[in-house]
Amino acid sequence: MKNSDYPSSAIVPELSTGLVGQYEADVLCLSVYGKTVILIGTAHVSQESVDLVKLVIEQEHPDRVCVELDTKRFEAISHPNRWESLDLKEIIHKQQLSTLMVNLILSSFQKRLGDKLGVIPGTEMLEAIRMADKHGIPVTLADRDVRVTMRRAWRNTPMWRKSLLMSSLMLSIFDTTEVSEEEIRNLKKQDVLSEMMKDLGKEVPTLKTVLIDERDHYLAKKIVDAPGTRIVAVVGAGHVEGICRTLNERETVVLEELESIPPVSPVWKAVGWSIPVLIVGSIAWIGWEKGLSAAGDNLLFWILANGIPSGIGGLLAMAHPLTIVAAFFSAPFTSLTPVIGVGYVTAFVQAYLQPPLVREFQTVAEDIAIPRKWWKSRLLRVFLAFLLPTIGSLIGTWVGGTRIVSNLF
Repeated sequence: MKNSDYPSSAIVPELSTGLVGQYEADVLCLSVYGKTVILIGTAHVSQESVDLVKLVIEQEHPDRVCVELDTKRFEAISHPNRWESLDLKEIIHKQQLSTLMVNLILSSFQKRLGDKLGVIPGTEMLEAIRMADKHGIPVTLADRDVRVTMRRAWRNTPMWRKSLLMSSLMLSIFDTTEVSEEEIRNLKKQDVLSEMMKDLGKEVPTLKTVLIDERDHYLAKKIVDAPGTRIVAVVGAGHVEGICRTLNERETVVLEELESIPPVSPVWKAVGWSIPVLIVGSIAWIGWEKGLSAAGDNLLFWILANGIPSGIGGLLAMAHPLTIVAAFFSAPFTSLTPVIGVGYVTAFVQAYLQPPLVREFQTVAEDIAIPRKWWKSRLLRVFLAFLLPTIGSLIGTWVGGTRIVSNLF
């Protein structure tokens, strides 16, 4: 970060005037670039934050309102039944099923949290937009695209940590721990999502950099670049300190850099292709050294080692019989390419043969947290038809590859 692009005048945070006393600690008035930025730090699950946002916008009459949302998150919280319009086959075709599953898990978490606390996370952001529309004030969605954030986080996470994160995410689906009244009161006083991300960042520092620090910079830049001289910015309380620090230290933020997705490392591309090269090369060498019969035996073992566990995965998912057949026959081939996995083949077949019902999209946020619903819901069974054959294929690749390579000697 460079400092040369910032003016020499100091940026001095001071409490905004004209606000109810009990809210003063949650509202800062920043003077920067000849603009007045009224920064509201909210707890994403607090009715008090919703009321505060409404009060500030009505009293301060800003030229513009900035909110800590991107287009996708705005659609998610403003259209809770958006899942009904999804084209599941198209999502599978674009290999975005894992992203959809993560979004469904987060939506389920938000709904459960909202049921316990009485306020769905992000309600204060919607209230800010509603109040802006009411008074004819333009709105800026100031957060980075959540898909970019997630992809940057994934690319910057060490491989051995990725499996841990996915396991923790899956286990969190079925967490039935009751929240005490005291914990509920504490949750309403803090930015829950930012606190969770900070805790996660202690375990994986690169995640904190992407999920918190980069977004602090991004939000600060979008807020000060927003048109108008008097701006109300609504952000989670966990971002306030970082935004102020970014402005006070006059850090130059280049949005294009924060919006780019790091390319896959050539090393990992090489690793991805090394497995098929090793397997095919080993079978070819066995054929050269020991004859076509030996090569055929190893090829058959590879087919069975991949096909059987993947087929069992489809069986455990209670998938359509043809989905199980597709798992058996496609796994030996998809295991030899990093371009597509067997899970996308089986998920597409399952969705085509037993398409989800409309009502299942309406209840998926509740169903995903109930284990038995995964086998009763056609929608969730598509995810099982994706996950379980994939796990079977991974097991088969390890078993088959180890056996074939050992036969070289």
